[in-house]
Order: sequence, then C-alpha cells, then structure tokens
Amino acid sequence: MTKPSLPELLHAAVTAVGGTERPGQVAMAEAVAEAIDDGSHLLVQAGTGTGKSLGYLVPALAHGERVVVATATLALQRQLVERDLPRTVESLHPLLRRRPEFAMLKGRSNYLCLHRLHEGVPQDEEEGLFDQFEGAAPTSKLGQDLLRVRDWADETENGDRDDLTPGISDRAWAQVSVSSRECLGASKCAYGAECFAEMARERAKLSDVVVTNHALLAIDAIEGAPVLPQHEVLIVDEAHELVSRVTGVATGELTPGQVNRAVRRAAKLANEKAADQLQTAAEGFERLMELALPGRLEEIPEDLGYALMALRDACRTVISAIGTTRDKSVQDEDAVRKQALAAVENVHDVAERITNGSEWDVVWYERHDRFGASLRVAPMSVSGLLREKLFADRSVVLTSATLKLGGDFNGVGASLGLAPEGTEGDDVPKWKGIDVGSPFDYRKQGILYVAKHLARPARDGDRGDMLDELTELIQAAGGRTLGLFSSMRGAQLAAEELRSRIPEFPILLQGEETLGELIKNFAADPKTCLFGTLSLWQGVDVPGPSCQLVVMDKIPFPRPDDPLMSARQKAVEDAGGNGFMAVAATHAALLMAQGAGRLVRASGDRGVVAVLDQRLATARYGGYLKASLPDFWYTTDRNQVRKSLAAIDALAKQAEAD
Repeated sequence: MTKPSLPELLHAAVTAVGGTERPGQVAMAEAVAEAIDDGSHLLVQAGTGTGKSLGYLVPALAHGERVVVATATLALQRQLVERDLPRTVESLHPLLRRRPEFAMLKGRSNYLCLHRLHEGVPQDEEEGLFDQFEGAAPTSKLGQDLLRVRDWADETENGDRDDLTPGISDRAWAQVSVSSRECLGASKCAYGAECFAEMARERAKLSDVVVTNHALLAIDAIEGAPVLPQHEVLIVDEAHELVSRVTGVATGELTPGQVNRAVRRAAKLANEKAADQLQTAAEGFERLMELALPGRLEEIPEDLGYALMALRDACRTVISAIGTTRDKSVQDEDAVRKQALAAVENVHDVAERITNGSEWDVVWYERHDRFGASLRVAPMSVSGLLREKLFADRSVVLTSATLKLGGDFNGVGASLGLAPEGTEGDDVPKWKGIDVGSPFDYRKQGILYVAKHLARPARDGDRGDMLDELTELIQAAGGRTLGLFSSMRGAQLAAEELRSRIPEFPILLQGEETLGELIKNFAADPKTCLFGTLSLWQGVDVPGPSCQLVVMDKIPFPRPDDPLMSARQKAVEDAGGNGFMAVAATHAALLMAQGAGRLVRASGDRGVVAVLDQRLATARYGGYLKASLPDFWYTTDRNQVRKSLAAIDALAKQAEAD
C-alpha cells in the first residue's frame, strides 16, 4: 500500500471536522511537514479562520514521531483534546493504518491530590493535619466547594481541576492539591497507585501527541528535571504568549506573608535554635519591606542585602535541621515535612538568587493596596534560555495569528533567541518564517480608523475629548462595542462616564462578573458594550453582529515605570540597539494586533477598529504598528467612519429582523 500524500490526509481531516480546506491551511501543512522532515524550525503566522490546528496536527501525525503541542489557553487545549484530535485521529486511521494516541499533561497542582483529600492539609496553626471538611462550615462557600470536590472525586477519571464544573475558588483548590515540591512521591504516598498526576504522566509517555501548556513547557526547560516525555517535534500554538509565560515561570517573589508561613511550618519540625534563627531573619525582612520604596533596585540597599543574606542562611540551617529531625507526635509527619521544606526552600532560593546579584536579573520592589509589599526578581531576557533549551534537540514549530510585527518575523524571533532569518552559523538555529494569510478579506470587511484630531494622550491625564469621541462612535454603531483600555483605571472611568451619558447602551465592565459571563452577556445583546483591559485583548471571540466596533483608547506601550520592561529597553540601548523599538514598540504592536484581531472572526463580520490615539497616524513608529495589524482599509476621516458604522448597524438590524 502506497503511503498517503499530505493533501489526502489533510482533506480527510478537514472533512471529518466539518471544515473547508483553505489555501493558507494547505501552505501551512506543507511548511510544517518540511520543517519536521529536515529538523529545522518554523514560525507560521496564520490568521483567524485559517484552521491552523489541523495545519500542524496532520503533518505531525503523518510523520509518526512523538509530538508535544503547547498552548497558552485552556480553551485551545480543550478544543484540541475534545474536538480536533479525536476527529483527526479517526479520519487518518484508515489512511495511516495506525491509530495515534493523544493525552493532556499539566503541572501537578492542576490535579486533585488524593492524599490531601483523604488525610487533610498540614496547617500552620496546629500540630498535625486539619480536616478541611470539618473545619469549613458546610454553609460557607469554602465548605460547599470542598464537599463538591469530595463527591466529584468518586466520579472523575483524571482529577483535572478544569473538568470540575462549575469551578471552585483557588482557596478551596489549595486544600486538595499539592505543588511538585510538596508531593510525597508516588513510592512514599499511600495513594501513589491511584495518583491522578502520575496517571497523567503515564498516559503522556504512551501517547503520540501530548497537549500541554506554556507554563509546563517552561518548567521542563528551566528546571532541568524533565516533566515532559521525550519528543522529536514541539509545536507551540499561541506562540505570541510564550516569552511572557516563560518569564512568569522564571520570576521569583518574596513577601512577608510567604516568609512567615515558612517560619510557622518549619517550627513544627526544626529544632528550636534553627526555628528561632529563621523567625528573627523573617522579622528583620518584614521591617525593611515596610520601609522600602517601589521601583527597580539596580543595586540592593545594604540593609536589605544583609536581611536577605540572614534569611538565606537561616533557611539553609532550617532545611538541614528538618532533614535530621523526627517527631512522631506530628500526625502524618512526611506530609508536614514536605510542605515545610517546600515553603522554606522556596524562600531560600529566591533570597539566594537576589543576593547573588546576577547581571542578567532584574530586581524590584512593589506595593499593592490589596496584596501588600513584595520583592520580585525576573530574568532580563529569556531569549538565551529559549535558544539553548527550546531549539537544541528537536524541530520546533511556533504559530499564532500575530508573529509578524512591523512586516517581518525578526522581532519575535529575537525574543525567542533566534538570529535574524537567514543568518548562517554552526550554533545558529536554522529557521524561517511564513505568513499563510487569512481566508478573510480584511480590506472589505474592516476599517482601521485613527482619531487623528484628538489631543495626544498624557499619562493618567483627563481625556474628555476621547470620551466624547467614544460616545459618538458607540451611538453610531448602535452599541456592539468592545472597548480595550490600556489600564483598568481607564476602563473604569470610561464605563462610569458613558453609563451616565448613554444609558440606552448597557456597559459591561471587566471585574464586575466572571469573564465567561461578561462575554456571554455581551454576545447576547447587540446594544451592549464590553469594556476591559489587557487580559481581554486576546480572550474575546464573538463573531457576528454583537462586536462591530473595537476601540483602543491608546497605544498600549508599557508603563515607563515598569521595572522589567524599562530594564530590558535600557539593556538594548546599552548594546547599541533601539530599545524603544525592540521592547516598547514590539510590546505595543503585539497587543494591538491581538486587539484588532477581535473584530473579524467570521467571513460575514464587518466593522471598525478605532484607535483613539493620534500617535498611530503622526508618530514615526506609527508605520511599524500599522504594519503589524490586519490589512484593514485605513482612514482618519471621522465622518466617514460614523457613516460606515451607521450603515453596518442598519444592516445588522435588518438581518436580525429577518
């Protein structure tokens, strides 16, 4: 029997999911197959509606090697595991003459821990364990959540938190889950044979395709101890998020509350001298955190440095003491010991990292009204880490609707540790970038409007003219507006003002309901508007007439006082580059591209992306930002835009009436 061709396989898969084969999808599948065959790396920009999941799954399954697919969002993981992979595997089975297996793998804390569920949670205030079901009143939200988990534990096959619907609070889940550091290990745990996390790992080892998330991929790369099974191909979907997620995993944090928890947990098992040493160091650290001023610490102040060294040394002493102490009066001592060690080791590692003072780290102090003071440390860049760990021993495909910024892939490539496309060298990963386009006709379906007449936005300044413009645009559109603001304060002020100005158009605001409820209500009533901030820029998928106007209040540059971004910008400038373009403009371009991508989600969608920031039309970097957006018809004519919005609104109302 002859080996089936890639077009045959793709046609079978597309038919199975009820889709339509598209030229961009075919081009993507061919490029992915070529990259896998020759062991090179590929960046693929695939616009909304391309069908990129099948564009990479089909050639990956056809190749026959183990594949890891890493995504940023739960929604895409579910789509892959519950829809795309089952249908694709069934459709390819007769042609491949084998049935590829697939599985999902997440970090340990995403799975229900049977030891915690049945034996309880080691507590700070008591000797031994706390029965969370007795300690939480059944009528409380926490008690109800925990009782629901206990019932669910008898039904679930995989123990995955995301399969528990409706979901429960983080506080409740913390009572029934463990981190990898807190885990006793399958061989030492009475429930090891039934462990959901261990079963997920075993399924992954036996699978041809493993679906995971960016965070676990980052942990696998950073920590050296492999958590993902050996694989020959890595596919990173939603790849525009990867650098941010890897940075998050590589960021350490110290807070007084976290340190005090470590002290309380250590007191159960460490000897009195070691526990007192840690208590004293914790008190010194807490006093200094109350005095510190927010901002980047290019040099650690002397008194803070001494406090961190005292904390580090005390943690080291406690870790040794816990390792040699046995106390049979402590119920389930191994679990208590593991939790105490995890807490103390985390404090030790972050304190040591900050005191070591690597030139590649950025350290800063933050103070939040709600969360209090914290000391944070993050890598200046993760590009070197990604170049070394991501691209060394496998073929890597990275795909997203937004990878080509300013007209090429080199900006995103640089953030991933890749030299400019076409660069030759022994230690230079070979890669290429392709843009397979989109099935949508952006020039006919959308307008990019820049409100050039508005005053240049000032940081945190009053923007009455912007609110006037926003009001008129919403009225012309008949509601149907997604407002994307560069700060939560801006979104709140705009919602408050417009609710009084145009009460006939309901304004939903991020934070007032869950994101799922907001999107559901936004889609249900065309007159409704939804206002939010950065986390909404890629989280909303509302095709049809409910979203015909996407508004960005201003270009979303990082705040000038953002410690990490400003440090990265300065590092580029010190190396002779353009820090503003490499860091701030690239950051803004990525967010704007994601925001503009909310408008056209289906072939029948029509509308306007309105940027209420004159700099997109007047500043030198405006061309770079515009080149990063979909190829909409461009105008600065406010009257023309209002007429267009009114016409689109009228057509939508007619369609609704019919």
